[in-house]
Amino acid sequence: MHRHAVTRVLPYAPEQLFTLVGDVEAYPAFVPWITAMRTWNASETGEVSSVDAEAQVGFSFLREKFATRVRRDRSDLTVVVSLLYGPFKRLSNQWRFSPHPDGTTIDFVIDFAFKSRMLDALLAANMDRAVDKLIACFEARAAQLYGAKG
Repeated sequence: MHRHAVTRVLPYAPEQLFTLVGDVEAYPAFVPWITAMRTWNASETGEVSSVDAEAQVGFSFLREKFATRVRRDRSDLTVVVSLLYGPFKRLSNQWRFSPHPDGTTIDFVIDFAFKSRMLDALLAANMDRAVDKLIACFEARAAQLYGAKG
């Protein structure tokens, strides 16, 4: 099992970043390795909404599909993702958005393990870089949607 945690401060409102991360249908437009996204089972109860999402990913060495349940809680500005199916033994991640004097503190935590030992070792070795790249995709999308700041 591999766990990575990243904290960043971005110059946007917590609600803006919560909305951006929660909009999983848009991921193929700005996360280069997500080539397609299909969603179903959308539901909303008060401040909490959820949707099931199947992502198709493509790297040079990997073409896979996996599905997650995405739970968005507007009251505490968190997005929690849990595995439904795919090439993982386990996968969960959480985004938390907190007010900061310069905008928002993003806390991102991901826990994963692949069923394939080779994939597991390969991704584990590159995870820091992959997470940094993922956060950079969201940062670039925020600049595009809300205007470059900083």
